[in-house]
Amino acid sequence: MTAVTSQEAARELLREFPVVDGHNDLPWALRAQVRYDLDARDIAADQSAHLHTDIPRLRAGGVGAQYWSVYVRTDSPDPVAATLEQIDCVRQLLTRHPEDLRPALTAADMEAARGEGRIASLMGAEGGHSIAGSLGTLRGLYGLGVRYMTLTHNDNVDWADSATDEPKAGGLTAFGREVVREMNRLGMLVDLSHVAATTMRDALDASSAPVIFSHSSARAVCDHPRNVPDDVLERLPANGGIAMVTFVPKFVLQAAVDWTAAADENMRAHGFHHLDTTAEAMKVHRAFEERYPRPVATVSTVADHLDHMREAAGIDHLGIGGDYDGTAFTPEGLTDVSGYPNLLAELLDRGWSKADLAKLTWKNAVRVLDAAEEVARGLQATRSPSNATIESLDAPAG
Repeated sequence: MTAVTSQEAARELLREFPVVDGHNDLPWALRAQVRYDLDARDIAADQSAHLHTDIPRLRAGGVGAQYWSVYVRTDSPDPVAATLEQIDCVRQLLTRHPEDLRPALTAADMEAARGEGRIASLMGAEGGHSIAGSLGTLRGLYGLGVRYMTLTHNDNVDWADSATDEPKAGGLTAFGREVVREMNRLGMLVDLSHVAATTMRDALDASSAPVIFSHSSARAVCDHPRNVPDDVLERLPANGGIAMVTFVPKFVLQAAVDWTAAADENMRAHGFHHLDTTAEAMKVHRAFEERYPRPVATVSTVADHLDHMREAAGIDHLGIGGDYDGTAFTPEGLTDVSGYPNLLAELLDRGWSKADLAKLTWKNAVRVLDAAEEVARGLQATRSPSNATIESLDAPAG
C-alpha cells in the first residue's frame, strides 16, 4: 500500500472538520477595489489577480465557516453607515452564491452548513468605533447578524486602548466594561485582537462568556503589540475562549517587524494609508520591496506560533484567523485561502494528532460560539438591555 502523505491526510481531515476562519477582509477589499461592484469581482470565478479569496479557493482550502469582517477605517466620517454598507456587501454575496455560502448566526447554523457542504458565513465588526459609543447601535449590529466585535482597531476608542496607539484609558473604562457585559448579554463574542494587553486583561476580568482573538499570534514568538502575551494566553482555559493564529508576516516573523515599519512610512510618504491594498498603493509597495527585499514568513513560521500557543493555552483554546484580503503580504505556502492544507500538513509532520487538528480547525470555534449563546440565554433572563452612555459612566469625578 502507498503511504498517505501529510498533505493527503490534511485534506482528508478537512473534509470532515473544515476550517473555521476567524477573520477575512473580503468585504473591505470589494469596497476599496470596485465599490461593491460584485460583477467586477465575481468570487464564483478565480480572482487571484485581485484578491486572496474566491469560492474555488475557499473550497480548495477546506474552509467550512468564515467570519467575514465588516471592518471600516477608524477615520471614516460616518463609521456606522460604512459598517452597514459592509454588512450589506456580505448579504449581497450570500444572495449571489446560495449554493456555496450559507448565512449563519449560531453554532447550530455552522453545523447545519457543514452537513450541507456549504460555507457557513458569519460576520464580525472590527473596531468599537463601529458603534459610535452607542449600546443601541451595538444591539442593532447584532440584530443584523454581527456575531463578534473587536473592541478596537489600530486606534484607541474613547472606552478602550488599542495595541498600536498611545495608552489613554489604561485598558477598559467603566463604559468599556459595560460594552463587554452587553455583548455577553447579546451573545456577541468579545474579540480581543488589536487591543492593548491591558484591555485584554480588563476584558477577561469583565466577561462572563468566552472571548476570542479572531486574528492574533504569540508575542513570545514575535514581539509585536498585536500579538498575545503568554499571561493572557494562560487565562484562556479558565475563560473558555480561543486565540486564532494569524498569518500576517509582520505579526509572525520578527525580522519583518522593522521592515514593515519602514514600508509603512514609505506608503505614507507617497500619500497612501499604510493599510491601502488598492492597485496604486501596491505599486508603491512593490517598488519599495524591489529596493529592500522583504523578509519572508513561511508555513513553518506560523506553525511555530501554534506550537507555542498550544503550550501556553492548551489545544482546546486555539483556532485560525488568516486575515486574508486585509494584508498586503502573506507567508510562502499560505498565499491565499487555498493554503490551509499546507499548515495542517506541517502540523501533522510536527506530531499534532488528527484529534488536535479537528479542534484547531472546527470544534473549538463552534464550541465558543455555542458557549456564548448559552451565557446570553442566562443573562437575558435576568438582565435588561443596557442604555448606559459614555457620559454617564466615564464622566470625570467632581
